[in-house]
Amino acid sequence: MPISDAVTKLNDGKEEVDGKVKAKIIEVCEKKGCWVKLDLGNGETATVKMKDYGFFLPLAAKGKTVVIDGELKMKTTSVAELKHYAEDAKKSKEEIDAIKEPKKEIRVMAKGIVVVD
Repeated sequence: MPISDAVTKLNDGKEEVDGKVKAKIIEVCEKKGCWVKLDLGNGETATVKMKDYGFFLPLAAKGKTVVIDGELKMKTTSVAELKHYAEDAKKSKEEIDAIKEPKKEIRVMAKGIVVVD
């Protein structure tokens, strides 16, 4: 299903959505590909982490459309974790220091990812 359908289910009160979703990758962890950000199509993103750090994605996956088999949940990400992601993404010190509030976001725990386009 398109990731937007899963997001709608979560916004309608479902605690988690388990299955396969299709989305476009807009950012990949520049350190080792251990997380990616997906475009939700509404100006927001979802963060994908790989289950048990069992696999990583190459930086070349940025901009690709993928199908992710995993579990989607709404989660509040702490300031410390947001800063960690910003550091991994090689953001500037000013951008990292500007992170002051936790963020409620869609989190995906991926069991597998296939690049389809």
